[in-house]
Amino acid sequence: MKKEKNRWLIALSAVAIHLSIGSAYAYSVYTNPINELAGWSSTQITMAFTIAIVFLGLSAAVFGRFVEKNGPGISAILAAVLFSSGQIGAGVAVLIESLPLFWIMYGAVGGMGLGIGYIAPVSTLVKWFPDRRGLATGMAVFGFGAGALITSPVAAELISITGVSNTFFILGTFYFLLMILGASYIARPPQGWMPAGMKKASSPVKDRVKEDLAQLTANEAVKTKRFWLLWVMMFINISAGIMIISVASPMAQDMAGLSVAAAASMVGIMGIFNGAGRIGWAGISDYIGRPAVFSVFFIIQIIAFLILPFITHPVLFPLVIIVVMTCYGGGFASLPAFIGDMFGTKQLGAIHGYILTAWSMAGVMGPIAVSSLKEISGSYTPTFYLFTALLIIAFIVSLITARDVKKIRENNKQNSAA
Repeated sequence: MKKEKNRWLIALSAVAIHLSIGSAYAYSVYTNPINELAGWSSTQITMAFTIAIVFLGLSAAVFGRFVEKNGPGISAILAAVLFSSGQIGAGVAVLIESLPLFWIMYGAVGGMGLGIGYIAPVSTLVKWFPDRRGLATGMAVFGFGAGALITSPVAAELISITGVSNTFFILGTFYFLLMILGASYIARPPQGWMPAGMKKASSPVKDRVKEDLAQLTANEAVKTKRFWLLWVMMFINISAGIMIISVASPMAQDMAGLSVAAAASMVGIMGIFNGAGRIGWAGISDYIGRPAVFSVFFIIQIIAFLILPFITHPVLFPLVIIVVMTCYGGGFASLPAFIGDMFGTKQLGAIHGYILTAWSMAGVMGPIAVSSLKEISGSYTPTFYLFTALLIIAFIVSLITARDVKKIRENNKQNSAA
């Protein structure tokens, strides 16, 4: 009889995959060295990251069905090949000073590895942790958020010792090995599997777990109103977070008078709380429910964005930004569990991929909005008011979603009783 895999080791495998692809958030470490070496402008260098985020969302949508059909192991291997190839190819592009090749390898090829690598383990964890969906997916995407914390100092040290191209070669190889290691163990649970605590007819675990609203395919899910309500909430939550991330350092210097060093420290701390929010908020969502936790995200951010233009204190300003970052990370962590609650686990990976197209659009919209408004007005204040309005819309959408979820759940109970 085949030995059943340990679900906590499955979670560890998922973290290994996400730690690798999460290194993309340390991209800014490469900007100045590449600029000095190849002479490309900051805008040209940053374009590769923008392309990578766009391809992340698009590949997650396109390859979602591939993940469901072939399983997380094969999908993670494909992600490892694409992501590490993008890293190594970027090193070659810098070596020969080819900007188009850099965009193609880091942006397009690496971005596809990002998208597939992101959804492959997360959809699997939801199936292994029906009793702790939020916590399980929070652990995985914590790896994505923490990847930058590990990569930033390592990449900076390697660049100073070996140069930019060799850093891409070394890290690209390391990411490949780490992702393959995770891919070698990760697998779907057996059909109908559930943890021992849920098998008991009247256990506290079973009492806490609510049944999914439905078991839908990806095509069926996109035809529902609640799919698009969730898409809108994710788009606004991600846009607000990426807007902050894209200008965090200059914004803190301009609005709160932080020094360059203090602003850089704030950015590092933001990464820590981005990751912490992924575990914390996702775990909380297991108890108060996913619709409620998203409503809390938007209330917190509405208050934060209204008061930030008036905060000039060098300690209070970073604290408010850090709180916003926990909501940004918490949204990503709670999303897969939310999808499972509303659409079931039948094609969770494919549905997750479709919703992550919101990430692609937000990755373009957030930075463009803040840079354009800053250029026109000379201030960051209009950006905060714009996003306050968007967050109010998102809060209303979260209430509509909560109402719809409650209504569908009541209808399901009535149908079961009948």
